[in-house]
Amino acid sequence: MPLKTNTSPEDKDTQLLAVFKAHLAGDLNLARIRLICLFITALCKVKSVNYSKLSAGFDSMASASSCFRRIQRFMATAELPMKLISKLIFSLLPNEDPLTLVMDRTNWKFGNSDINILMLGVSYRNVAIPLMFRMLDKRGNSSTEERIGLVRDFMDWFGAVRIDCLLADREFIGEKWLGFLNANHIRYHIRIRNNFRVFLPRKQKEVAAWHLFGDVGIGRARHYEHILRMHGELCYLSATKTVVDGKVEFLILVSFNRPAEALAYYRQRWQVETLFRALKSSGFNIEDTHVTALDRLEKLIMLTMVAFIWCYRIGDYIDEHIKPIKVKKHGRRAVSVFKYGLDYLSECLLSGYNKLAVNIFRFLSCT
Repeated sequence: MPLKTNTSPEDKDTQLLAVFKAHLAGDLNLARIRLICLFITALCKVKSVNYSKLSAGFDSMASASSCFRRIQRFMATAELPMKLISKLIFSLLPNEDPLTLVMDRTNWKFGNSDINILMLGVSYRNVAIPLMFRMLDKRGNSSTEERIGLVRDFMDWFGAVRIDCLLADREFIGEKWLGFLNANHIRYHIRIRNNFRVFLPRKQKEVAAWHLFGDVGIGRARHYEHILRMHGELCYLSATKTVVDGKVEFLILVSFNRPAEALAYYRQRWQVETLFRALKSSGFNIEDTHVTALDRLEKLIMLTMVAFIWCYRIGDYIDEHIKPIKVKKHGRRAVSVFKYGLDYLSECLLSGYNKLAVNIFRFLSCT
């Protein structure tokens, strides 16, 4: 039932609990499912993962200090498998097959601790939906093994046939990594540095990648028509040339096949940046956390991912069926679809009034 008038905390808890029990009852006990419900609704109200703020936002008769301890106990002791949350989110994705995957990394620092996350998301209508991730116990780039592990999990849980292609930036390159993608016939379009050395079998020589595109006009695009080798792996290259701050800049992509499509696909890669903004400053402020233990951070981020897709689906529905997001004079939307949904959901949960009579709980249901 949609929230139309003031509603008690118990009523909201009952509706959301029924939805999460359908997803999680076989793997988590009722007390932990109820804690997840309280956590996610509080997160959508206070828009911060800080435990003090979250505990104050719990729909519970218990004191904030008691709720704070409940959160701590859950993060310290609960088993929350990544596969369980990934499958929950996957069940809520639009039924579009196959999927464009986007891999990227986000990081920040808390005190002397480096928080470093390798994320795999699904490209969908101007955003990457977060699906699975790895907490990295170090600074800097991910390793080949960490990237391969993430993609293997996707293949094991959802099937390689669900992958249309994989998009990634310059960090995600290397002989073993490309070899893994090639061996598994996973299409990819990955940016490389301009000075990467490539071997041209037809000419039996090695050149810097940018030499193949030196005569491409500004704003024009070209794909190199012949197969070549990079890091010992057969691949194709495509490129475009732009001017940034008065300097000529190349965007060169390496692809498994279909190089003519590479640049069009790669434009979707920025959607993961939209996701990271939503998880950070424009949404849930994950950088507010004081948690540094990787196992606890992992659970925190998984619950934040569930909150993200809930808000996104609500915003997408309202934008498409009820009240479209305003478009400003410069042609961009006034707010993102995610923020549109978050603001509406937050208002519903805080006030108890559902002005548009939207059944907000059905957007977490896969039925």
